[in-house]
Amino acid sequence: MSDEVKMALDEATDAMQKSLDHLDNELTKIRAGKASPAMLDGVRLDYYGSPTLLKNIANVNTPDARTITVQPWEKHMLNEIAKAIMEANLGLNPQNNGDLIIISVPMLTEERRKDLSKRAHAEGEHAKVGIRNARKEALDFIKTAQKDGLPEDEAKAGEAKVQELTDKFNRKVEEMIAVKDKDIMTI
Repeated sequence: MSDEVKMALDEATDAMQKSLDHLDNELTKIRAGKASPAMLDGVRLDYYGSPTLLKNIANVNTPDARTITVQPWEKHMLNEIAKAIMEANLGLNPQNNGDLIIISVPMLTEERRKDLSKRAHAEGEHAKVGIRNARKEALDFIKTAQKDGLPEDEAKAGEAKVQELTDKFNRKVEEMIAVKDKDIMTI
């Protein structure tokens, strides 16, 4: 296999893996009925004039399967944190007891489970788009190399390897979505 084809495959693999990693990160934010500190990963609030992630200004813990506690390092941030959690539209209702924020994670309704499942599938589609874009870039690179003198049989073999890679990553996306879907729909 020529260096051009190897380079195209390596770059495609990296880009596809980034899509998979992003999907994994997004799926952890979709709750499945059990409390998890990752549910608050996307919450940002204004901290001394700059938007800051909640986990960078407070300890986020789960004392049990239905409760999340947020203990800020500075008590004056309690109201701001509660407001940021409400504005994040996560379907959570934070309670401020003066020392920390307590969030009771409600049981998911059937309708909410279906919405979360749709969201997981949408994230899977975004990952597949990223994988297809990586495939297109690799194929374009191989075609350009072919015009610049890469033998046709090596170009065809490279294109076949890119398609194999694409299929492999698409299967991984499907597996990840199936696992998350099962997790969401399990009561």
